Amino acid sequence: MTEIVLSLGRSLRTLGRGRVWLLFFGPALVALVVWIGLMTFALEGLIGILVEQPPLTWLASWGAVWLAKLGAVLAGWLLVLAAAFVTAMLLAAIFVMPLLLDHVALADYPELARAGKDSLLAGAWNSIAAVLLYAVGWLLTLPLWLLPGLGLLLPILWMAWLTRRTFAYDALTVHATDQEWRVLRRQHGLPLLLLGVVLALLAHIPVLGLLTPTLAALAYTHFCLEALRRLRQGALVTVIDEQAVLEKVK
Repeated sequence: MTEIVLSLGRSLRTLGRGRVWLLFFGPALVALVVWIGLMTFALEGLIGILVEQPPLTWLASWGAVWLAKLGAVLAGWLLVLAAAFVTAMLLAAIFVMPLLLDHVALADYPELARAGKDSLLAGAWNSIAAVLLYAVGWLLTLPLWLLPGLGLLLPILWMAWLTRRTFAYDALTVHATDQEWRVLRRQHGLPLLLLGVVLALLAHIPVLGLLTPTLAALAYTHFCLEALRRLRQGALVTVIDEQAVLEKVK
């Protein structure tokens, strides 16, 4: 938990640098336009479609028409929120993350050598693949939202997974070797997901939640680069011996 608090604290400190604010608001503004547009032109029709789909039709046939309508409204709002959030996340991951990573790495972690792969295409594909898996999983588990408590828990867990999958990879792809990434994922798997849960909770705050993807980019950058620095034991690294890295963590 300490590393999560540390990464969030450093992210807020990074926001004190003027140039970062230009990057911080860009994805949120575009996502806000998407959110308003969907609410205005698509939400009513989306609710009408959802209320005619199982399992909501099952509820209506059992006489719980009000519950079916309530479920359709809730699912419609969550779909609109998810669409706006995913828009902001893709923009942050593909366009903003590389710029933030360069800025943070140079300012806060100058001793970390870039031993990974600097591939914009690989990062973009990782983000798009994560969103597709998120959408499929979100829809497949939609019937479970009718179970008490899961309607609140599942959206947060899916969003946490999406955030972790997208930004943890992007934060390390340039600096870490494939072997280092596997070691860090094994050592910090749970904290990386818990950081995603914290950010997912923030994402559910109306309007302000659209700023979360860029905050996530900052938080995962600080978390992952600090973890990589500790893995390398704070040394100035120019050439990484992957076998030596493995021996250090055994």
